[in-house]
Amino acid sequence: MSKTSVEVDPDIVQQAAEILGTTTLRATIDAALREVVHARRRLELIALFAQEDRFDFEAAEHTWGGDE
Repeated sequence: MSKTSVEVDPDIVQQAAEILGTTTLRATIDAALREVVHARRRLELIALFAQEDRFDFEAAEHTWGGDE
């Protein structure tokens, strides 16, 4: 892990900490960065599901007993 010195806006950090439920600057920054990565992954997953003919939902429904 590397150590970096940066100036941060204390008001933004405080708001982010309240949203994220963190209590330290490091925890807030780590949680915020994780959230950015997770947000991108969620968007990529949504795009994957949105692809036409990507999934056969009828077959999945049949597999899970939806025809009964």
